Amino acid sequence: MKVSLSLEKSDSNDLSIMVDVLRASTTITMALNHFKKVIPVVDHKEAIKIASEKEAIIAGERRGATLEGFDAGNSPIEIQKLKGKTLVLTTSNGTRIMEGMKSQILVGCFTNAQAVAAAAKELANEEIEVVMAGVEGRFAIEDFLGAGEIISNLQNENLDEYGQAAVMAVQNKDLVEYNILKSRSARRLSEIGFKKDVEFCLQRNISDNVPIFREHSLEKY
Repeated sequence: MKVSLSLEKSDSNDLSIMVDVLRASTTITMALNHFKKVIPVVDHKEAIKIASEKEAIIAGERRGATLEGFDAGNSPIEIQKLKGKTLVLTTSNGTRIMEGMKSQILVGCFTNAQAVAAAAKELANEEIEVVMAGVEGRFAIEDFLGAGEIISNLQNENLDEYGQAAVMAVQNKDLVEYNILKSRSARRLSEIGFKKDVEFCLQRNISDNVPIFREHSLEKY
């Protein structure tokens, strides 16, 4: 099985794992404890329309800040205080990345790294592509390290050199956490009151939920 790592754009027609550690991947993973499905939407006005039509809970952010009038932000902590059949979620990066993928799509992060890696091995035919969401087209160290945590559970496969580098980068847990806490994304979130979200997103393997994208929504695999 070939395992590759890419930024933002996906070339795979087989299986991809979208990684947006801070915070879309983590929020989606934890939301599936309380919602049957999550509908990711790029445009926030479209998200409002869909939530109204489906009588759904709506959550979302732009540049980390909660959108005005929404039930919650893109927060894995806030989202666990809500429940319902459907959650509509709009975010700056993660939801946008999924829209451009041609393959089967799973969502991964630190909180479900082992579970999403196991599911990927079950579902993929020849290739697993791990796709870092990044931030507005830029490399984000938290997504590189989150991808490394997932790929470390796929080390018996044929890793490309980016994947090998990501695995090496996550060998020291303390160093991983130190660098994520100092990242641009984490500093921004801390400044606007979401430091606890950042700390939550660093927890390893606390969930067996594996979000899979089917018919425009994410459900448990």
